[in-house]
Amino acid sequence: MTALASRTVQAVGSAAQRPIWLCADDYGISPAVSKAIRDLVVRGRLNATSVMVAAPSFDKSEAAALDVLNAGGVRVAIGLHVTLTGPFRPMSEGFRPLRNGAFLPLDMMFVRGHARLLSRDKLAVEIATQLESFVDHFGRLPDFFDGHQHVHLFPQVREALLDVVQAVAPQAWVRQCGRPGPVPDRFSDPKALVLDWLSRGFRSRAARRGIATNPAFAGAYDFAAEPPPDFGTLFAKFLQRMPPQGVVMCHPGFVDSELERLDPFTAQREREYAYLAGDAFPGVMRAHGLALA
Repeated sequence: MTALASRTVQAVGSAAQRPIWLCADDYGISPAVSKAIRDLVVRGRLNATSVMVAAPSFDKSEAAALDVLNAGGVRVAIGLHVTLTGPFRPMSEGFRPLRNGAFLPLDMMFVRGHARLLSRDKLAVEIATQLESFVDHFGRLPDFFDGHQHVHLFPQVREALLDVVQAVAPQAWVRQCGRPGPVPDRFSDPKALVLDWLSRGFRSRAARRGIATNPAFAGAYDFAAEPPPDFGTLFAKFLQRMPPQGVVMCHPGFVDSELERLDPFTAQREREYAYLAGDAFPGVMRAHGLALA
């Protein structure tokens, strides 16, 4: 086969692969996590990350270090990781309810949202304040929106988020977290089942406003499981039945004292990083007919 023919075959094969988004959450939560995410972007192992502007250590230097990766051509979509759960603190004045000056824990936000005990107006102001901070750091609107611990899917929060997106960033897409179907073992994963349920209402509300969502989602698992799950095995399952433009969430990172202070999800981030940076990743993507969008 000639060199030209070989390149043609490679190009055709690449074009046939379904493009997906592999998105690293929590950029900005700590310097070590941000460094790991940038490294994977440079390696071509990630093509999206969502930024936690509410994290105490996130600053303009971290934003610039990420933004410069797109200087010679777009490598990575950059989204806003809306943060509304403790131990993080609000960026807007007068946000309520709080617990010791911080957002409520996830379980309390879940209960209050479903009981309609949150303030849609205060939520919208906080989300808009985080969006304003994103624009101040990056000089542009986010490519997409998602939520830390999937809080953006909760009742009242979802309406406030969609209000802000529709008013300020209608060209952005928002992450829904429903799995591709049909899933043979759909009921075997309680966490993913809850996300499927929450996402149905989220998708319909977004569609009525003309706001785009991703067609499918994967990446949820029990981060605290003991013994720790093998991420390579999990990742291969995440890729099953993933359609074009589907989102696979991940949380790669290195561990530092700031991460340990803010989040119990530590060592597993390094395991995710090791897999995504390793030799097995490209072959698994090819085997499933997928490529980074």
